[in-house]
Amino acid sequence: VPNLLINGASGIAVGMATNIPPNNFREIADAVSALLTDPDISHDELAQIVLGPDFPTGGIISAEGIRQAYATGRGSILVRAVANGEESKEGRDLLVVTELPYQVNKAKLTEKIADLVRAKTIEGISDIRDESDREGMRLVIELRRDAYAAKVLNQLYKHTALQTTFGVNMVTLVDGQPRTVSLR
Repeated sequence: VPNLLINGASGIAVGMATNIPPNNFREIADAVSALLTDPDISHDELAQIVLGPDFPTGGIISAEGIRQAYATGRGSILVRAVANGEESKEGRDLLVVTELPYQVNKAKLTEKIADLVRAKTIEGISDIRDESDREGMRLVIELRRDAYAAKVLNQLYKHTALQTTFGVNMVTLVDGQPRTVSLR
């Protein structure tokens, strides 16, 4: 079982570093089975099986960087939070974040947003609160009446960790020597 691919790995050593994203167990098992059935399977055929990283915190993954990262062992993957528009009981627009990019701390993110609002870097937010419970994560950003939700969301993506890049560097030991390896 290729635990490095399933669980992911991150580490730094003298002169080298590794950052392997976690992947879906079923996809990796299917890819291993396909590789055992056809040892000459192409990278594109493997990419049809392993669709991309499976981050435990969710988020939306941009497909652009995945193919390069899995083909060469190096690349960056754009990850965005999942934010939906809702309306409050008082009729105000809300942005509700239900999934965060991988390794983003919700408390630090909330504090950063509040700091940006105080500094007037981001305009249009009147309140931010954490309504997370055992049902799931829910970060509610209440907008002022004159604010446009899409504009505020784009400012949040630009200035906060609601949008991050995950740098893939698949360095591992092969026969006792460090090498950058592809998904295959």
